[in-house]
Amino acid sequence: MPSRGPAWTRGIGSRIALVAVLTTLVAVGILALGVTIVGGQIFMALMREHGESTEGARSTFDASVTIVVIAAVVAAILAATVLAVVLGRRLARPLREIGGAARRVAAGDYGARVPTDGPDEVAGLAVSFNQMAEALEEQERMRRDFIANAAHELRTPLTNLQGYLEALRDGVIQADAATYESLYEEADRLVRLSRSLDTLAAGDAGSHWSAPVELDLVGAIAAAVELAGPGFDRAAIRLEANLPERLVVRADPDGLAQVFGNLLQNALRYTPPGGSVSVHAERRPDGVIVSVSNTGEGIPAADQAHVFERFYRVEKSRDRGRGGAGIGLAIVQQVIEAAGGRVGVESVDGLTRFWFSLPPGPEPDQLGVAAGAD
Repeated sequence: MPSRGPAWTRGIGSRIALVAVLTTLVAVGILALGVTIVGGQIFMALMREHGESTEGARSTFDASVTIVVIAAVVAAILAATVLAVVLGRRLARPLREIGGAARRVAAGDYGARVPTDGPDEVAGLAVSFNQMAEALEEQERMRRDFIANAAHELRTPLTNLQGYLEALRDGVIQADAATYESLYEEADRLVRLSRSLDTLAAGDAGSHWSAPVELDLVGAIAAAVELAGPGFDRAAIRLEANLPERLVVRADPDGLAQVFGNLLQNALRYTPPGGSVSVHAERRPDGVIVSVSNTGEGIPAADQAHVFERFYRVEKSRDRGRGGAGIGLAIVQQVIEAAGGRVGVESVDGLTRFWFSLPPGPEPDQLGVAAGAD
């Protein structure tokens, strides 16, 4: 390991002071040489012209100019040292604070923050550090929520299965068709949860979603609406779609089908009987916007920023009739962002609108030209 030098030279303040002193020595040294050599020769030449001897001129010069130069050099070095030490401490203080806060974050204290004052470079570093600490704090919150929610989602069906099996073992209930159906429902719930988690994990690894291809979005929406229609009819909820004739986008067909299925299922779950759900799609200059809107209670403003998080559910009661595992919207976000799009939610006055954007494909006239060329 290379030597780092003496301890007193490692701090930024000490190094600034050392550089300032060396710079001052060089500058004053050049000035002193100029004054003592060049200035001295000129001074003695002028004194000889006025009748002074060389020894007298030298004595007069040494008694006046040389002493002043030496005093000026000493004073300059002292001033440079003091200013450098002050400047070094002012620069080192916020850096030490950032270092201390970094050690706190490394120890698990994600609430550590540092002041954002000082020079622009140091202030910029402090701002970046605070942003990093906030992101880590948010990730830690999401991790804790994920663990707690995953444990709950697993515990509920497992507890039910355990209860049924104990009752069957003790002869409390009979092994009839209804009992087997209940056991199957709980096991199926665990299987669906496992599959959803596999989907999220594979998507995070980038190995689940296919490369985006050009496809007709209108056809994909129409197929999803037709597939979901019977469920909406049974729930007495009106489902309608407002679509143009054709919208070409770039996306993964299987992932897009899952997106529409999750959004429509989510709307069905939270729309009361007699309500309505509408699907809307349109082309914009920067891409294609698709929205699924439903009437109902709406989503509180505090929850809207978290609805796409894994296992997050606005319905905190976790009633099985009002919500799944809270993974569907996380998958929606993952699929859309993998295709280069964005997702969002708006909920005002009893109307909730989930939307997403996708990169556009060729314009319809471009498709026609290409087809004609073939």
